[in-house]
This record gives sequence, structure tokens and C-alpha cells, in this order.
Amino acid sequence: MQSTDLGNKESGKIWHRKPSPASRDGVIVNIIHSTSDYHPKVLRFLSVAFNGSGDCLIAGDHQGNIYVFDLYANRFNLVQRTAQACTALAFNLRRKSEFLVALADYSIKCFDTVTKELVSWMRGHDSSIFSISVHASGRYAITTSSDTAQLWDLDTFQRKRKLNIRQSVGIQKVFFLPLSNTILSCFKDNSIFAWECDTLFCKYQLPAPPESSSIIYKVFAVTRDGRILAAGGKSNHLHLWSLEATRLFRIIQMPTKIRAIRHLEFLPDSFDAGSNQVLGILSQDGIMRFVNIQTCKLLFEIGSLDEGISSSVISPHGRYIASIMENGSLNIYSVQALTQEINKPPPPLVKVIEDLPKNIPTAGDVKMKMTSGRVLRPARCKEHKTQTRIIKQDLTGNLENKENELSDGLNKKRLQILLKGYGEYPTKYRTLSALAHWSSIFSDTPYLPLLAFPFVKLFQNNQLICFEVVATLIINWCQHWFEYFPNPPINILSMIENVLAFCDKQLLQHFIDHDITSQLYAWPLLETVFSEVLTREEWLKLFDNVFSNQPSFLLMTVVAYSTCSRAPLLNCTLKDDFTYFFHHRNNLDINVVIREAYHLMETTPADIHPDSMLDAFVALTKGQYPVFNQYPKFVVDFQRQERERIRNDELDYLRERQTVENMQAEVDQQRLEDEAWYQKQEELRKAEEARREMLLHEEEKMVQQRQRLAAVKRELKMKEIHLQDAARRHFLKLQQAQHEMELRRLDDEIERKVQMRDREIATTARDLEMRQLELESQKRLYEKNYTRNQEVFAKEFREDADAYRQKVDFEEHMFHKMIETDQTQTENAKKVIEEKLAKAEQACLNTDWKIQALHKQKCDDLQRNESYQEMTKLLRKNRRKEVELLNAMMEEEAKKWKEAEEKEFHLRAEKKASSLSDTSRNWFLKQELSAALEHAERPFSKAEDSCLQREQKAPGSLARTSQLTDISGVDPSTGLPLRRSTAEWHGKKENLLKKVRDLRQRLTAQAQNRHLSQSLLAM
Repeated sequence: MQSTDLGNKESGKIWHRKPSPASRDGVIVNIIHSTSDYHPKVLRFLSVAFNGSGDCLIAGDHQGNIYVFDLYANRFNLVQRTAQACTALAFNLRRKSEFLVALADYSIKCFDTVTKELVSWMRGHDSSIFSISVHASGRYAITTSSDTAQLWDLDTFQRKRKLNIRQSVGIQKVFFLPLSNTILSCFKDNSIFAWECDTLFCKYQLPAPPESSSIIYKVFAVTRDGRILAAGGKSNHLHLWSLEATRLFRIIQMPTKIRAIRHLEFLPDSFDAGSNQVLGILSQDGIMRFVNIQTCKLLFEIGSLDEGISSSVISPHGRYIASIMENGSLNIYSVQALTQEINKPPPPLVKVIEDLPKNIPTAGDVKMKMTSGRVLRPARCKEHKTQTRIIKQDLTGNLENKENELSDGLNKKRLQILLKGYGEYPTKYRTLSALAHWSSIFSDTPYLPLLAFPFVKLFQNNQLICFEVVATLIINWCQHWFEYFPNPPINILSMIENVLAFCDKQLLQHFIDHDITSQLYAWPLLETVFSEVLTREEWLKLFDNVFSNQPSFLLMTVVAYSTCSRAPLLNCTLKDDFTYFFHHRNNLDINVVIREAYHLMETTPADIHPDSMLDAFVALTKGQYPVFNQYPKFVVDFQRQERERIRNDELDYLRERQTVENMQAEVDQQRLEDEAWYQKQEELRKAEEARREMLLHEEEKMVQQRQRLAAVKRELKMKEIHLQDAARRHFLKLQQAQHEMELRRLDDEIERKVQMRDREIATTARDLEMRQLELESQKRLYEKNYTRNQEVFAKEFREDADAYRQKVDFEEHMFHKMIETDQTQTENAKKVIEEKLAKAEQACLNTDWKIQALHKQKCDDLQRNESYQEMTKLLRKNRRKEVELLNAMMEEEAKKWKEAEEKEFHLRAEKKASSLSDTSRNWFLKQELSAALEHAERPFSKAEDSCLQREQKAPGSLARTSQLTDISGVDPSTGLPLRRSTAEWHGKKENLLKKVRDLRQRLTAQAQNRHLSQSLLAM
């Protein structure tokens, strides 16, 4: 079994070597469709359908990929990608390249396999479509879903009719009968109706199934001739209905292992004329079994428990079976391979007699030899060769299974010459029509049906073998039958009469005495080949011997039948009795007749023996059939010409009669149309008069109504004026109320805003007062601390001024150090405040930048939908703005760092000045110490002069040191230096607070201006 993976290919070969399906499974090729993505998976086929010729099929998977497989050309092509699952397919439209596909969105599309374009799109279903049935003409299609069925015109792709049903009754299937204009609708309540396609007239309804059968029909199949309907469901019973008789004629019970039937399909045969005998039954186990519905025998099966079948479709000519497997792959089976064992010829069971290689054969020198299926007989002395033929005999009693099998020597191509006008084997092939095609005389031979009847019954399932057997019979055993056509073969009957005169002169004389000729006692047996007087088993036994001997044996059998029945024949005196005797079965042993025929073959003299006038057995030639022209051709031609003349005369008569009937119909139609026209004119005149009277009456009524209408209009006008006046007053009143309400709302709003402003002013005033109180409290606290310190200092200074000068100087030094510490703390506080302000400013800048970024993002989100180009421009502009902003920030940062460096430089200068002051103070203290020591030794005036000199020598001392010196030289009891220091402290504090407020205001104004400029840049 070959396997083909479609993969991502759009076209290619179906198989790469010549397929040789085994008779075991019959699989030609297994087709799968897998993807080559990162995670490979198999795409499952869901639907498959054959075209009208049966050599091409179409299949769709669950992703909507539709492939065409040409089995004749060994090619596949991807014709469409629908992107949704295919639920049903149809490929037998009138335009051969088009196909219908039902999709998962409940729509039907028509595509062309050549152009791969969409032809039409049809909608109308509200649920999934599971069946598409196409009319035999390809013009109409029926699509079926669970709730409705719709009829479509495939020429216009418009819906013609829609089948509406009750909600409680669902549809199982609606389809066209093959080669018919009938629609069959099957419902879930087991009701089945037949409708005329054109008029949708209900032709008949099948009766309900028997009550003993609990089957619910779910699947259906019809033979190609539309005569038999097979129905099955969730049961192992299968019902066969005769649609002509509208009755159930057979119930087939499947094996117990079959619990449900999922699909039914008849297997077509080119030689059964559409009356299909083989039915494929797909059960729940995934195995499809093919059975003969007449014999109820299982012929073959496909699928297995491991590889089950989901659904199957059989080609119209019955050569291929396409099955979708349960694993999603597609199997294509060969019916010829599956039926190979059935059509296999039986084993060689016939004995063959062969002549010895001598010039004159003798009866005692004949020997028997077994060969493969051919029978050898001793020929006449004048021919030194062995003739062969096939004798089929089933000793086991299974003749029905073997009689229709093709032997190795037969080939269907032999019929190609006979059926040249068909192009293929016709579906309604018959043995008689084949014989008529073989030779024109057989179309006029009246007894040919009687001659072929037993062979047609014997080979009823294989018309090809039947034809060749009958043709062999005519060529060999019916020699010289047609020389006196259309009369019976007088020469052959004369041979029989001569033999009868030799073996039984009394019987012949009895026939002559009662005017019974050979046409009455011999010809009925010959033209029916004994089928009327023998049973089936007797006939088979007789013709086993007939076909095993020379053609003259059949004539001897006719004589033997009469001689073996001489007793009853001698008792007959009426012609009707003789006629009845030779046309009906009689109490006669066929074995006795055969022995008598052999006796006659041996004892009849050569001068009257039929062998002397009949040729030896000749088999049918291979390649093509022999030409049969052993008949008076001028008689057959004359009859054919006469029939053709009569047929032409009949056609002319029918055409003339049809013309006369058409003319008469036209005259009648014209007369009817004239009468209808005159009647219509009279009706129109009467109607016109009645309309005039009605118009006059209506005009009078209309005048009165107009007068009443004018009065009503005046009243309505007055009412309308009053209503308008009232509405105007109501509107003015409503408008005034709205204005008053608006004024009240505005007053309330103004009052509310005034109250809010007052509350804000009061809150601000309270905040200012609180701030003033805090400042005052802080001031008082500073004054209190300062006063406390001054009091302690004054007290100590007064106590120790005279005694401990050095202690006083130390305290002064501590006092000035405290002042410097306060100044340092003030500077530190100023620095901390500046740093906090800088951090606050930076935080404001960061917050502004975040707000700006957020605003920019919102703007970008709003503008993104409008134009990406504009967004790109804005982004570029924002980048430029950001660069400028960053540059400005960097410049501001550089300024801040520069300002910090300046302040650092100022701080170092202050520290340097403080160091110089400390050095000066130390030097001053040392000088004062030395002066004090000198003062202890010298008078006070001299010390005072020295002090004045030192003051003059050191004019560059710091002002603070001079002040301290002056303070130290003043009487501490006066308190003047202390008050001056306190005033200076208060002045410095006020200046510091003012600077802090100015700095805060300046920073706030800078931050606001910067935020405003950034907002303008962002806009």
C-alpha cells in the first residue's frame, strides 16, 4: 500500500509507482495531509465526492483546504482554501469544472477547479449543512440541514423552494432519485415522501414500517434505476423498499455484532442496467461490508477495527471507493482488486479427451488428460487437430457463485468494437442488444429471446459471459439455422426427420398421418433449447453433454427426446396435444434421453448423419468477435428497409397528426381567447357604467362632505387659535419661571462665593495672626533668654568687675563667642533653608516634568489614532524641547553650583576674618594683661596714657574688639553698652527674617515662571 503526504504542496503526483492493490485490502493509495509547522499535526479530511465520470474526486479537510485528485492522470491540485471546515461536497454539476461546498458558517459556495475562482455564494441555512444532492441534469441542487431543506437553481444560483417543517419533526435526508425527476424526503419520524421536482406535487408516501421493527431510519441509499430504497439506522436490521410498488419487500438482518448502520451505498455495475445488487453497509465498528441483497451473501469488506472508516463514497462507474478513515486520512480502494477472488475462475474440474497422433483414430485408442480449464474432443477424421472449449461445472453445488465469473480467456476489450458508438460500456446493457449489435439479423429474429433465455437466467449477474456463450452456441450448434430466414431452418429440420426415419419409422409415420411436421415436434425444442420441457437441473445436465460433443449432438438430442417419448406421442391424435407436449414439461428421464442421443450419434449412417453437413466446433476468436453473415442478407436488408420505411411513415403521420392537433389547439385557443375577449369587453362596459353611476353618487357625497369639512375646519381653526394663545401664555409663564430660577441660582452662587471668600479671608487672617503670635512668642522667648543671660552676666560683672578683671574679660570673650556662634547658626540655618528651598524647587521641577510627561503621553494617546506621522513630528519636537529643557536645567545647576562655590568662598573669608579677629583679640588680651600688671606698679594716669597710646597705635583693630574695649572701659552700673548690643541684635534678626522672606518669594516666583514656560513649550 502506497502512502502520500500532501504536506504544503499545492500539486503533485498521487502515487510515485504503478499501484498494485492487494486483493486482501484493495487499497490503491493512502492520502494524508500533515503540516510542517513547529508542532506538526495531521489535518483531517471531512468530505469527499466523485465527479460524473468517476475518475476524479474532490476532498476537503477541517481547515478548508480543498484538493482535486485526478486518478486517471495521477495528479492532485489544491483548488481552494476556504479557511473553514467543509461539511458537504458535490462535484457532479452540469459544468464539469465546478463544484459545490457547504461550509461551517452555514453557507454554500460554488468554485471552479480550473480558474480556482469563486463562482457564486449562497446563503439561507441556519444550521450546519450535511448533505448536497444534485439533479441528474446538474441544473438543480438540494441542500439539507437538520431543520430545513432548500432547492437551488444552479444556473442562476437562486433559491427556488424551501422545505419548512414543524419543530418537533426533524429532517434525516432530502435527495434526488438517480436518473429521475423525483425528490425523496426522509424525516426523523420514519415518514418518507416522494415529490415531483418541477411542481413539488406529492407523488406518493411510503407506508409506515411494521410495528415489530423498532428501527429509526437514519441512512438511505437508492439503486441507480430508482426502484429500490435501502434504509437503516441504530439496529442490525436493513429494510428494502420497492419504490414502484411502495411497499417493504425485504428485511435483511445483519450479524449480531453490528448494532448500528452509519452509511449505505450501492455498488454500481456496468452490466446490471442500474438494478444494483451489491450494497455497501458501514457499521458502528468502522467496517464497510458489501453484500448481495438478493442472495444475502457477504462478498467482501473494507476497513478494520484498528483502521476504521468514517464515511465512504463509491464512484459512478463502480471502479473506486474513496473512504475517509477515523484517523482523518483518505483511502482509495480498487473494486476490481477487492472482487478478484470473487471473479476468479473455478479450478480445472473437466476432463479433456485428446486424439492420438494417428491418421485414423479409433474409439478404443482415446485417452483422458487433465488440462487447465479447456476441454479437448476428438475431431472428425478429416481434421488432424484437437479442438478445445471450456465446460463449467460445479460438483459441489455452488454453481450460482461460479457461473458468472470471468475466465482467463475472456477480455472486456472484445466488446469495444461492438459498443463503438457508446464510448464506454452502457449501463443498460443486455445480451439481446449485444447480439443485435454483433449481427443485424438478430434484431429481427423472433425466437432469439427464447434461445437466450436459459443462458440469461444462468448468467444473470455477468452479461458478458452470457453473450459469449450464446454467440458460441449460435456459431457452432446453430449452424445453417438462418439460411431460410425468416422461416425455420428447413435443412436442419430435414436432417432431424431423416434421423427419425432411420431410428423410428413408426413414430415418423404417426406424425405424417396426423399432419405433424418437424416444425411442430422438432423446432420448438430447438428454438427454446429444451428450456420449456426441462427443469434447471435437467437442462444443465443436458447441456453439459451438448457442449462436450459435436454440434450434431443437439440434433440427435431432439430425435432422442421424441423416440424416448414415443409411447405418449403415439397415443396423441390431436394437433393441440402434440403442440402442448412439445411446449411443456413431461415425465421423462433426461439420462435416458442422453444415452439415446449417444446411441444415435454412434449408429446413424454417415450419409444421413448431421456431422457430414455441420462443421466442427470453432471457438470465438481472440481480440475481436468473428463476423456472422450466414443468413440471406437481402431478406434482412429488405426487412430493415421496410421497418425503416414504416417507421418514417409513422413519424410523418405522427408529425402531421401533431401539426393538425397543434393547429386545432391553436384554433380552439384562438376561439376561446376571442370569446374571453368579447366577454371581458362586455364585463368592462358594464363595469364602466356601474363606475359612472358610482362616481356621480360619490361626487354628490363628496360635495356634502366638503361642506361639512369646511365647517369642521373653521371650528378647528378657532380651537387652534385659542390653543396657540394658551400655549403662548403658558410658555411665557414657564420662561419667566426659568429666568427667576436662574436668577435665584446666580444669587445663591454669588452668595456662596462671597461666603467662601470671607471664609478664606478669615482663615488667612487667622493664619497671619497665628503667625504673628508665633513670631511674637519667638521674639519674646529670644528676649527672655537674652535678658536672663544679660542679667546673669550683669550680676556677675558687677560682683567681679573690680576683683576679677580677668574673669570679666573671659566672660566677654565667651559673650562674643556666643554671638559668633549665633551668627554661625544663622548662617547654617540660612544654608539649610536654601538647601531645602533648592530641594523643593528641584522637586517642583521633577513634578512638573512628570506632569509634562504624563500630559505628553495623554496627548500622544489621543493623537496616535489620528495620524502616526503627526505623532512622529510631535515626538521630534518634544525631543528638541526636552533637550532645551535639559540644557536649561544644566545651566541652572551650573549657576547653583557656582553660587554654592561663591558662598563657600564667602564662608572661608568669614572664617579667615574670624581667625584674624581671634588673633587680634588674643593679642589685645595679652596687651591688657600686661597693662594690668603695669597698672599695679604705676599710677592710674600713666596707665591711662599708655592705653590711649595703644589705642592710637592699633587703629586697624576690628570694630567689635573696639566696642568690647569701650564696653570694658565703661562703668558697668550704667548699663548703656548692653542696651546698644540688644538693639543691634534685634536689628540683625529682623534683617535675617526679611532676607529669608525675600528669598522664599524669589524662589517661588522663579518656579512659577519656569513651570509656565515649560507648559508653553509643551503646547
